[in-house]
Formats: sequence, C-alpha cells, structure tokens
Amino acid sequence: MARTRSKSAPRLTRDAERLIALANGLHTSGSLTEDRFWEAQIAALVEKLLEHGNDAPLDATLDHLFQTNSGAYDVLIERAEGISESVSFLQGDLAWESLLIAAPVVAWSKYAIGSGPVAREDAQALKVQLQAHVLAADTRVALVPYLYSIDQLPRHFSELRRLAARLGDAAVSGEIPRIDFARMPETAQLLSDSRFVIASVAALRGKPLFRWQEDASGHAGRTASLEQWIAQARPTIAKMLPGCVFECLLPDSYYVNCREADRRVRPYAIRAGVAFLENTLQAEAGQLRAVIAGFGEERVDEYRVGFTLDGDSHVAHGVVWPLYGREDENANPGPVEDLVAELAQCGVTEVKRLTGTFEPEYCDDCGAPLFANPDAEMVHAELPEEADSPAAHFH
Repeated sequence: MARTRSKSAPRLTRDAERLIALANGLHTSGSLTEDRFWEAQIAALVEKLLEHGNDAPLDATLDHLFQTNSGAYDVLIERAEGISESVSFLQGDLAWESLLIAAPVVAWSKYAIGSGPVAREDAQALKVQLQAHVLAADTRVALVPYLYSIDQLPRHFSELRRLAARLGDAAVSGEIPRIDFARMPETAQLLSDSRFVIASVAALRGKPLFRWQEDASGHAGRTASLEQWIAQARPTIAKMLPGCVFECLLPDSYYVNCREADRRVRPYAIRAGVAFLENTLQAEAGQLRAVIAGFGEERVDEYRVGFTLDGDSHVAHGVVWPLYGREDENANPGPVEDLVAELAQCGVTEVKRLTGTFEPEYCDDCGAPLFANPDAEMVHAELPEEADSPAAHFH
C-alpha cells in the first residue's frame, strides 16, 4: 500500500531528528554488530512513539528521508512496519511472538465487489485452511471474521500495532477478537479492487510461524502452500465475492501483502476498465485510445490512463497505475512498458504517451483523480451522455 506523503515539510521534532540520525547510522553501518546496535535504538524509540499513538514524528521522518536519503528511508520504514505488525509478549512463563498476516484477494466485476462481515462458518473454514496449509504446526491463530476493503484497513502505524497486539493476545488465549464493525468506513465501489482477510499467528519465541519455515524448502514450500490455499480456500472466498473474477494471493505478513495486492490489482483495473467501456459504449477495444501521463510532485509516482474513443478527445473513463517500491519509470523495460503491454493484451493498440511529469490533480467536488486528454489538458473522466450506464468507477 502506497504511503501518503505530505506536500510541505513539517518542522522536525526532537524525536524525528533522533530517528533521522538512527536511520542514517543503520544505513551506513559496516557490520552486523553495529546493525544490531542501531536496530535496538530504533526499535526502542519507535515502540515508545507507537505505544503512545504518536505517529507524527515517525511520519515526518519518513517524509524527510524519502526526499533526502532513500537508503535510510528504506531501513527505517522496514523497521517501522515490522514493529507495528509484530508483537512479543509473555503469558505465564512462556514467551510468544505474533505476526499480523493478510490473505489478499484481487478482483474485478461489473457488479459490486463484496466486503464486510463474514459468516461464522466461513471464517472458521478459512482459519482451518490457514492452519492446515500455510501456518506452521503448533501455532495459534485468531482470524477477524470480516472481509476488509483497502478503505477499511488501519491507516497509521500505531493503529495497526494496536490491532496486532489485540489479535496476538486473542490467538494465544483462544478468545474471539472483538472488533466494532459498525464503525468501519464505507467501501468505495470500484470496477477492480483488493479485499483482505486479516489474522494473527502466534508461536513460542524461536519457533516457526509458517509451514515453509519448518522444512527450509524456501520457494518450493511457498508454492505448495499457495497451491493448497487456492484449492481449499477458494470455494469459501467465492461465496464472499459473488459475480467476481478474482485471484487469491498467498497469506503472508501484512505490509508485504498489502503492497503485493496493490501491484497485482493493476492489470485487473485495466481489464475491468476496457470491459466496462466495451459494454457501456458498445465499442470494441480496438476502437479505444489510451492516453498515458505520468503524475507526481518531484518524480513519477503513478501513471494515469485516460480512455477515449478513437478520434475523440473526451475522456470516458480513467485508470490509475501507481508505482511502488523500487519501480523505476526510466528502466527499460519499465512499468510503463508493462502498462502498454497490458493494454495491448486487452486489445487497445492506439496509445498516446505524454512527456513530462504532471502535478496530481483531483476533482474539487468528488475527489476523483483528473486525467489527461490527448491535448494534455486535465479533465474529469465522464461517460458520454448517450451512454446508458451509471457513472464510471475509478481505480
């Protein structure tokens, strides 16, 4: 999941300045022994901030390092994510370690993509399949009986850590986690989107959490777990996503899988957008033109694709193709080539690529992203009046 970065640099607090120094120290460390020193210092400060719900210094530090030192940014965000998704605690004389995991599904449909509470028997079936095919023996698990949309996931490190702690305790104790689903934000209805089953797995300290750790089979073990998860869990997930084409991802740590789901949903957004226009405009994919423009503040953070009918400058629908991690828009082939290849696979062969980097703009009324038309003007994507269909969705 892409982090939201502030446009203006806030004043750095003492804690933020300390975090910058610690992250720089870890980034330039020359030994494992020195690494451990910096990591312990970072962990102590980040845990203190998150326990008090004080995300601001950490967010400010990450914003600063993203602009000034990508290496230090990488080491700090890796540790911030690890600290917020994993919790260690004692129960009696036993030391436990818990990890928040996500089981993502990427889907597209001409109908609404389901989300919300999961029936008790379905939640129990998913928990059984997790324990049978993904998690190590002797682990304990607590699964939230809810199918999350990305709009409903925790937005801050401290919020996620509270959830991780609550679920970790529930996993060890065997209690059913209590979460107020009535306060969940609404889900934006998109043509393609991700859904997440969230759980916590706990093991005695030093013991494996995942099945592939038990026999050190590495990639082969992950592959086998994914195959079994798809075979056994897919029927239950299909009940939760009626009328959807979907792909199951291997359950894994929360942040890793949020990013992986973001990447994997991008082709679905293109396919869904093209299918949507073919249906609503009664046009073939070969009659569509895609206008691709890069958007960002100092570099390209995302590509936006505006679809027009061949020979028309009116943008009928738009799709956002965000960049993540170390994706380099200047690589050859790079993410834009992947985007063009996906368009071609969908039958869209006329593609116009605009040069330069555009400032991200959004509609003042509805907040939808604006897209570039063939003349490089920023416009709202809207279906023609004669199209007999609801307003287009955006991703």
